[in-house]
Amino acid sequence: MSTITSKDGTEIYYKEWGEGPAVTFSHGWPLNSDAWDGQMHFLAKNGYRVVAHDRRGHGRSSQASSGNDMNGYADDLAAIIEALDLRNATLIGHSTGGGEVTRYIGRHGSKRVAKVVLVAAVPPIMLKTPANPEGLPMEVFDGLRAGLLKDRSQFYKDLAIQFYGANRPGANVSQGILDQFWLWSMQAGLKNAYESIKAFSETDFTEDLKKIDVPALVLHGEDDQIVPVKDSAKKSAKLIKGAKEIYYPGAPHGITATHQDQINSDLLEFLRS
Repeated sequence: MSTITSKDGTEIYYKEWGEGPAVTFSHGWPLNSDAWDGQMHFLAKNGYRVVAHDRRGHGRSSQASSGNDMNGYADDLAAIIEALDLRNATLIGHSTGGGEVTRYIGRHGSKRVAKVVLVAAVPPIMLKTPANPEGLPMEVFDGLRAGLLKDRSQFYKDLAIQFYGANRPGANVSQGILDQFWLWSMQAGLKNAYESIKAFSETDFTEDLKKIDVPALVLHGEDDQIVPVKDSAKKSAKLIKGAKEIYYPGAPHGITATHQDQINSDLLEFLRS
């Protein structure tokens, strides 16, 4: 199994396919790098070196007791990029992973980065605050924490339905897609998944977004029930100079699965541009 060891001794699992320009993938909560398989396989076939890691506490990485915050996540991504000596890489992040990528730029700069893609990403900030009155109230995230502690297995099964928009009229979401969400989620440590809720909901990425000085693409489903598009992508795109935006009508949060072909096509076009 391929791993690197971070500065605090946490083992971070990664996988690497293909040859060519480097593309990294940062996954959403509470999944792991397998959530990117559809994109990784496609881009590897189209001449790219694709790298994805399991966030600390998720999937096959160590269930670290500390560092379960955006700074820790960004530093782990930096450790992967440096260990593999990736240069001129495109960093792609979905949901919480979009926060990870954004914080990476904020903490480590763009010297190794060619482009950035945020997919249904959590920045600028999800939580409702005086500075972000359109955000979601703390009660929403307290509910996630309570559900996780009470019965995380059932909680993940219920969450998958919203994640992929299976509760919408006419939705065509297979049982397999819902099942894989549960499987991946159950591989995350309870402590890690619990602490990650604070990381993805309360972190303010405003200043990090302003530091993105490479071409950026923002992708988001217009019917995202997890990370509402108006308070995330629409705001992030205004903070990133020259960002390109693509919105998918009626699409849910889990667009990398439900709209895989469209996402793959848009990513390839952006990479080649």
